[in-house]
Amino acid sequence: MVDVVRYEESHRKIWDKAVAAAKNGHFLVNRAYMDYHQQRFIDHSLMFYVNGHLTAILPANLVGDRLCSHGGLTFGGLLFDAKQTVGGIIEIFDALVAYCRDREIERILYKAMPHIYAETPAQEDLYALFRHNAVLVRRDVSSTIDQTNRVAYSKGTKYNISKARKQRLVVTQNQDMTEFWALLGRVLSARHGVIPVHSLEEISSLAAGFPENIALYEAREASGKLLAGAVLYINRHVVHTQYLANSERGRAVGALDFLIGELIERFSERRFFDFGISTEQEGRVLNTGLARHKEGFGARAVVHDFYDIRV
Repeated sequence: MVDVVRYEESHRKIWDKAVAAAKNGHFLVNRAYMDYHQQRFIDHSLMFYVNGHLTAILPANLVGDRLCSHGGLTFGGLLFDAKQTVGGIIEIFDALVAYCRDREIERILYKAMPHIYAETPAQEDLYALFRHNAVLVRRDVSSTIDQTNRVAYSKGTKYNISKARKQRLVVTQNQDMTEFWALLGRVLSARHGVIPVHSLEEISSLAAGFPENIALYEAREASGKLLAGAVLYINRHVVHTQYLANSERGRAVGALDFLIGELIERFSERRFFDFGISTEQEGRVLNTGLARHKEGFGARAVVHDFYDIRV
């Protein structure tokens, strides 16, 4: 028997403990991270108990008659520990669907956790989705380096790194996001007509709250001039480039490629170095130039899947 409980603030410690114990846990699902933008979403996260023991959690929000996992996160399906079996996860999905049906929630949008974030195989949920006739409605493509089995850099990437190395650039970590955020804003506005998802205040607060997980690294000239920067999200064995930006001068001398190359080496003990997605229009369009740049470092495809379940 699976009991489904809607998350409340009083469950915060229990929730975070479950995230830490999950074989596919991610700091993004800690309540301190999820709740920074809680005013934008109607939280409807769920906790699944078997015989009185919390066995799985689902970060989620409600949009009309649809339960989404979770609109404020890039990914984040069911989180569960290594003791869970495929039969147990099927029972949890059965309970999830019954819970939604009882509350006249007609559909579930499920964002599966990419496999690289699991410490041991954790695709029991994909089989349970199949059993419930879930339909794949979106597939984004990310680019990831497996540090244990690297693919060689492209000639163009090697050239840019060599060119930047001659400039004697300095790579350092910086806790103050202010200058980089201004550069990032200018680059995103000029090249894509958008602004960063996080404000300076939000990212600074999150970095202060998660100092082991969120870090800014910069490439500067010897004079101190900022050329390029990267905000990393670091989770267990995965390093993810959440934000990257290169100045005009940086592009001319290959500063961003140099910075990325340095970070790949600095974090070589982590299994995966992930660049994030290169797809647009809900996965239907590939930004080939962006993907090619990431692939120049030896990164290869990892998919982010979205499923729709009609309850």
